[in-house]
Order: sequence, then structure tokens, then C-alpha cells
Amino acid sequence: MRSTRDGLTSVTWGTLLMLLGTLGFVAQGFVSRVLLVRTLSPVEWGEFSLGLALAGLLSSIGTLGLPQAIARSLPFAHSASEERAIVRTSLGVTALAAVLLSSGLFLFGLYVAVAYAAPGLALTIELFAVSVGVSIIASILASSFQGFEDVLPNALFLQVINPGLFIVFLLAAIRLAPKSQLFVACLVSYPSAAAVTLGALALYARLRLRGHLARGPPEPAVLHRLYALAAPLFLVSVTGFITGNADTLILGVYHQATVGYYTAGLSLARLVLVGVGALSYIYLPVAARFVRSGDTGAIRMTYVTATKWMVLVSLPLFIVFFFLPGPSLGLVYGASYAGTTLPLQVLVVGAFLATLAGPAGATQVSLGQARLLLANNVATGATNLLLSLLLIPPMGVLGAAIAWSVSNAVNPVLSVIELALLEGVHPLQSHYVLPVAGTLLPFIVLFRLVPFAPPFWLLPGVVLVVAGAFLVAILLSGSVDRGDEIVLEVVEGMLGRPLLTVRRIGRWRMRHRLLAAPPQP
Repeated sequence: MRSTRDGLTSVTWGTLLMLLGTLGFVAQGFVSRVLLVRTLSPVEWGEFSLGLALAGLLSSIGTLGLPQAIARSLPFAHSASEERAIVRTSLGVTALAAVLLSSGLFLFGLYVAVAYAAPGLALTIELFAVSVGVSIIASILASSFQGFEDVLPNALFLQVINPGLFIVFLLAAIRLAPKSQLFVACLVSYPSAAAVTLGALALYARLRLRGHLARGPPEPAVLHRLYALAAPLFLVSVTGFITGNADTLILGVYHQATVGYYTAGLSLARLVLVGVGALSYIYLPVAARFVRSGDTGAIRMTYVTATKWMVLVSLPLFIVFFFLPGPSLGLVYGASYAGTTLPLQVLVVGAFLATLAGPAGATQVSLGQARLLLANNVATGATNLLLSLLLIPPMGVLGAAIAWSVSNAVNPVLSVIELALLEGVHPLQSHYVLPVAGTLLPFIVLFRLVPFAPPFWLLPGVVLVVAGAFLVAILLSGSVDRGDEIVLEVVEGMLGRPLLTVRRIGRWRMRHRLLAAPPQP
């Protein structure tokens, strides 16, 4: 139980930090997207989105599967020299890959643009080439901290500072650039923000990772294990990118003018994944620590408890986006985007199903099941490609939404099935299923029976009401367990005082009455 408590402490702290950072990233991302959508024409916004997708593909390739391999390998290192070998070697290899890929994208941007029959896209790709190399190196630095269960650099630099700088540069471009150069100025803002962020992160890493970055003798054995794990994870990363972005790229080939409208809905759907994304980042090294000590029971408990509380973030967003798609799009992007409601509904269904599965992929990495994870990603990547090629030409945006939704839902479901069969790890426990169903079903009935068209400003209130209903459902169904008690103790430790009212409520509904007294200091 001690290891479980330590693990949930790291998971709770890390998830809260990552969640705050991710929420900041999402909020700033929305601000930047709204600025872009309202400043650029739909065609220019579509070219910007395609540039982001292509840059993301090369960034996935350039990391060579090392970020997750580092995060999983560092908890297994037996000495500082092994840690040093992992960090330094990974940085050297990916720095070379970053230079090659950025140079290649810059030189051949024009040829990529021709494939899309959009000459203006060439400049977009050439400028975004800079962000490819920057993103690769920043990802390796952040994953080095992740391996030591430290999520602050990722949350601070990549989730807050980078998008914040982009907004600053973007506002400066909108205000100062002449109208004829406005699109170019907006493009320049993105790699500029990424470059400044990398400089700050590199300086931070130099100070905080000094012992792990110092020169020393190589460790052939640990490097062999690192590369053996990174090889399948590299393919996982690439196929994962295909799963998440092939629909956008193929939509750009057949219906380029609609890409901007599609990515607007996709951005909202990805909000539903914010909670599980934050959880997965810190859960990977924590679960790897449990694997090293052979404590599968701790993995089971932390998995279901953490997943349950992440639904508190995703469920309200899913309900609002699915049942109120028009107001949701109109609130963020304006009335011109409020008409693409059906694709948004399809997208959020896939995102919510993926959230319900929990951090399945991260758990498989921690267990060393990289080949199974690769097989899942290949299958879902192929599904996205096949559905995109079949559905996008005749159906356009709706076909892209179906392809993305199906592939992104199938992937974590496959991982959960494998985890359940091989390790007995899955979220299908009564104290998880009951509050989810007890919240979801009444709102489905309510929105189906009662016409409800709230003004834009009321949507945040609806989100809070659904979140409150989920908390009530946890209490009414008695879905409070030992894992929740540990989470409460962690929160009390963060605040420096016991939450007696919360304990009284928990004691009232807890099946085994484990919340009898606050923890001793």
C-alpha cells in the first residue's frame, strides 16, 4: 500500500500540474485559433492547418520513438551513469534527426505544395520547417524530466510559455504587419514562439539536469535496451500520427476549402481528450515504477481511480459539444462555423470513448508491451486511412469526422482489452461505471425530451452543472473507494490541512468506511 500511496501521490500531483498546463495550452490555443480564424480567410486558415499537420508528422518521425522510451527507461536505470547515457544519447540522436528533417521539409516544401495544388502552401511549409526541429528537441528534453516523474517543464514551457508567446507574436503581427503581408507575419509567429521556448527550456534543463547531462562513459547495455524499446515506439508514434491526422491531410487533397471548418470542430473534440492526455503523461513513469517492483495491484488501483476522476473533465465537455454543437462552435469561432454541427457530434463521440478507456497506451508502454501497442496503432492507422479514402471524396468533412472518430476510439479499446486479458488491468469497476452511467443517461434523456438552446454565454455554466452532477452521482451510487481516500490524502497534503467536510461526505457514502479520520501529519 505504501507504493500505491506514493504512486497516487505522483499521479495526482503530476496530473494536476499537467491538467493545469494543458488547460492553459488549450485556452491559449483557442485564443490563437480564434485570432487566426477571424484574421485569415478560410483558405489561408486551411493552409495554416495543413502546415501544422505536415509539421506534426515529421516531428513524430524525428523523435524516433525516444520520448516514451526515455520516460519508461529512466525508472529502470540502476545508476547515474545509466541515466546519463539515456539522456545524452537521446539528445544527440534526435538533434541530428531534427536538422535533417527540418532541412528536408524546407527544401522540398514547394513540391509538397504542388501535390495539394496550392502554391501558397509552399511558404507555409517552409516556415513551419523550423518548428519541426525545435519540437523534436523540446520533446526529448521534456521526456527526460518525465522519466524522473517531473512534469513541470512540459507543463510550463511546452503547454504555457510556447502558446503564450505565439499569441504575443500573433497579436504583434496582426497589429503591425501590412494587410498584404498579414498571412506571412502570422506564419512567422509560430516558429518564432517555438524557437524562443526551446532556448528557455534548454537553459532550464542545463541547470536542472546537470548531473544527467554531464559527460561520462557510455553504457552499451542500457542503450541497447533503450533502442530496443524505441524501435517499436517510433512506429507507434508515426502510426499514431496517421490515426490522428490522415483524415485532415486527405481532406486537404479532395476538399481543401473545407479543411478550416473541419479543424475547427476537431479542435473542440480534442478538448475532450485533455484529461486523459494529462493523466497518461505522468502515469507512464509511475506505472513503470510499479512494474519494476512487481506491484500489479497498485497499477490496477491507480488506473481505475485516476481514470474516474479524469472523466470529471471529459464528460461535461462531451455532453455540451454533442447536444449543443451549434452554440459551441459559434461561441468559439463565430457564426460562420456554427453550421458544421454533425461532424462535431461524430468527432466528440470518438474522443469520449477514447477517454473512457483511460491511459491504456501509457500503461502498455510501462509494461513493455510496445509490440502490442504497435499492432494496435497499425490497425487503427490503417482504419483511418481506409475510411478516409473511402468516405472523404463523396462525403467531405463528415467522412473525415467518421474516419477520425472510429480510429481514435478503436485504439484505446484494443489496448484495454489486451490489458484486461494479460494483466487484469481495466477501468470496468462498479465505482467507475456507475457514476459515469448515472450522469450520462439522465442528460441524454433530458436533452432528447426538452428543447434547449442556451445563449453562448451560458455554455460554461452547463459544463459546471454536468460536472456537479457527476460528483453527486459518485456519492449517490456509493462509488467511493480506497483509491479515492488516498487521492484525498494527497490533496490534503497539498493544501496543508484536512478537508473535514469532504471526509464526512465520503464517510457517509463509502462502502468500507475507510475515511474515518484525517491523516496524521
